[in-house]
Amino acid sequence: MLTVYGIKNCDTVRKALKWLDANGTAYTFHDFRKDGLETATVQRWVDALGWESVLNKRSTTWRQLSEKDKSSLNDVTVVRVLVDNPTLVKRPVFESKEYILQGFTDAVRSKLS
Repeated sequence: MLTVYGIKNCDTVRKALKWLDANGTAYTFHDFRKDGLETATVQRWVDALGWESVLNKRSTTWRQLSEKDKSSLNDVTVVRVLVDNPTLVKRPVFESKEYILQGFTDAVRSKLS
């Protein structure tokens, strides 16, 4: 089963969910602003995609972090920061037993098809 992680009011997440519905793809949606994120989940994403890919440096939350917090991020600290600040995750994240994908690009859509 496919799980889509994101925030319900994110435009890209809405486009992705609409596309999945139109293509008849079964999925479960996890709103991580409302439901939070587990450390093990974020660790899987970081292991599969790399933390630089998972971290959204264009978010408002990123701009609000102190320079000290930003500069101290590494493979160990980033998971805790993402769990504590789920809006720092680039959205959406698609997870199944076969893959972990991020974003809603043509390449991601072709893998979801």
